[in-house]
Amino acid sequence: MTSQMRAEIGEQPDALARTIGALLPRLPELAALAAETRQVLFIARGSSDNAAVYGRYLVESHTGRLATLAAPSIATAYRRRLDLAGVLAVAISQSGKTEEIVESLAWAAACGARTVAVTNGAGSPLAESAEVALITLAGDEIAVPATKTYTTQLAALSVLGLGLGAAVPADDLRRVPDEVARVIARTEASPALPEIVEALAAVPGAVVSGRGIAFGTALELALKIKEACYLHAMGLSYADLLHGPIAVVDEQTPALLVAADSGPTLAGTIALAERVEGAGARAYGVGGGPLLAAACSAALPGPALPEWTSPLGLIVPGQIMVENLARRLGLDPDVPRGLNKVTQTN
Repeated sequence: MTSQMRAEIGEQPDALARTIGALLPRLPELAALAAETRQVLFIARGSSDNAAVYGRYLVESHTGRLATLAAPSIATAYRRRLDLAGVLAVAISQSGKTEEIVESLAWAAACGARTVAVTNGAGSPLAESAEVALITLAGDEIAVPATKTYTTQLAALSVLGLGLGAAVPADDLRRVPDEVARVIARTEASPALPEIVEALAAVPGAVVSGRGIAFGTALELALKIKEACYLHAMGLSYADLLHGPIAVVDEQTPALLVAADSGPTLAGTIALAERVEGAGARAYGVGGGPLLAAACSAALPGPALPEWTSPLGLIVPGQIMVENLARRLGLDPDVPRGLNKVTQTN
């Protein structure tokens, strides 16, 4: 029986096409805000925070602007006023109803920031409070683990990057929906999928690692493993992993290594796979092309996309793997225990 999560994974090509088509015409609005700001502050929690990590790397690597992740507690718990003149505050929330995120964006505006919302909730409090609302067109998402709302957030952040001056072709973004459809088909046909699922079903947890543009994907994949499969999963930059936590990688704790098929962090990811395998543990690749696959015990295919747009497709084989793993463990991936679609924090 097909889970709702799997059905929504399959809806991503259409959701991405709708979202990209609707948001690319908004570039002039974003460029106007860019002209009046110099740095970017991302405000988010959960999967949206992992999307924000992608946004941060995209902005800093392709627009030359400083980008940081906000600590919403400064606004909502400590209630400290900061000087945010010249800051573009970008709040990201699937529903647009998370009170902490709505309050934090209002706080940023009161501190002098210009504001953008990224949400699937048209007419939501977050959308209504922002100067520019980038509404994703994912449609209703029923399964609790975010899939299409996450990838459409990444699409919105890609458009934001273009609006802030990223010197990359918009056509790279237009290619994404068709490539995601191909990734879905290739992943489900890959013999590596059942091999990796069986391997993970036999261990208590895994380390998930990537770097740079792919780091947010590693964090999101680790979150999905924890949410839907109840396994321990540590999401780390491979630079941080090498500083000590690599000691946890062993026969009972494999490494899932995430990378685009090209870019400056691919060589380091391959070297990490070789080190893990050389130590007698297992490395499983997600993306990274044939070079990463050759260094791993098994690897899922990634998208044939430029590095800057690769996260929009790179998470998809991970989503499929998680959905299969949850069912293999006898779990319902649609309704993880203890979780709701909208999470409120104080």
